[in-house]
Amino acid sequence: MATTVTWYGHAAFGVEVDDVKLLIDPFLKDNPLGAIKPEDAEADFILVSHGHGDHVGDSVEIAKRTGATVISNAEIASWFQDQGIPAHGQHIGGGFHHPFGYLKLTLALHGSKLPDGSDGGNPAGFLLTTPDEKKIYFACDTGLFGDMRLIGEEGVDLAVLPIGDNYTMGPDDALRAVKLLGPKHVIPIHYNTWDLIAQDPDAWAERVQTETSTTPHVIKPGESFIL
Repeated sequence: MATTVTWYGHAAFGVEVDDVKLLIDPFLKDNPLGAIKPEDAEADFILVSHGHGDHVGDSVEIAKRTGATVISNAEIASWFQDQGIPAHGQHIGGGFHHPFGYLKLTLALHGSKLPDGSDGGNPAGFLLTTPDEKKIYFACDTGLFGDMRLIGEEGVDLAVLPIGDNYTMGPDDALRAVKLLGPKHVIPIHYNTWDLIAQDPDAWAERVQTETSTTPHVIKPGESFIL
């Protein structure tokens, strides 16, 4: 069974696991690098890592159109439920067996206020274990933290890490994250959306290739990686 991971620009992803379609942080309409439009997005589940507008994105519109269930922390899940959208709330360290695999929410060092000023709870990353036991770690918006080593101890097949700096880890800390996690593969994200987070992903990938045993993959918005 193959899992397909498609980057839509910034931190937005589509993931297909055994015909189940996931969207992660679907910031599409106002995304300068957005590879698809919200009306073209398909989803059975939408994963929202935290409350900021460039991550909640077009989740409400897409969920109402597709009937997708939103998965997030309990505060954000309640916010979606108040709008008539089915949602499943979890919290950091807690996992649940969903139809697409076992999803655990991980620590993330960031903020989470929702676009309307509501409490967005604690930001999170996602550690997904697929039915064929592949582990994918979406760090989402975060700074570097030492417990990434604990995540890595689970045996990560693919890590998806921000490298943009200013709001998240920059290239140096993202490289340190690779060393803590020890994943087989890594994809850099959350860069070049705006000038403030401009980075050279190829230069970063070269450092990963040189300094670690991890294989980096620099993909363009709209491109996929198959695990």
